[in-house]
Amino acid sequence: MSRAFVREDEGGEAFEDLPDRPISPHQNLVTPQGLAQIDAMIEDLRQRLAQAHEAEDKSEVARVSRDLRYWAHRKSTAEPVPDPTDFSQVRFGSRVTFVREDGRTQTYRIVGEDEADPTKGSISYVSPLAQALLGKQVGDAIAVAHTEAEIVRIE
Repeated sequence: MSRAFVREDEGGEAFEDLPDRPISPHQNLVTPQGLAQIDAMIEDLRQRLAQAHEAEDKSEVARVSRDLRYWAHRKSTAEPVPDPTDFSQVRFGSRVTFVREDGRTQTYRIVGEDEADPTKGSISYVSPLAQALLGKQVGDAIAVAHTEAEIVRIE
């Protein structure tokens, strides 16, 4: 039986450590900005943990502790990759613009898993799209969602 959340004899709730968040099996490559985001997340979580302890909020302590363990692990395994200076081909950290067959233009930056946010224009280097882009050059065609697209700019 899981003991993550159990009732204490007095009728209150006791919160044990929550199960750890899953860790990706991939290399933990990060951009300089991604490393700074990890540092900021850890600092924020440390402050939230202190506040939760002060407020004696056991459920918040459990949640924040789990997240802090995750981010501390990600920090310890982070492999910073400098921003690219050679734009002859798509690399980790590159911002790539491509045009789909239907004329739509899209731009994504290839980043680490934790910093990826497609809605903000960044994708994980392990995503299928990033895998299709890595190593390619301007003018190369790639397969995107059962169609083709042409790379038009690498920054």
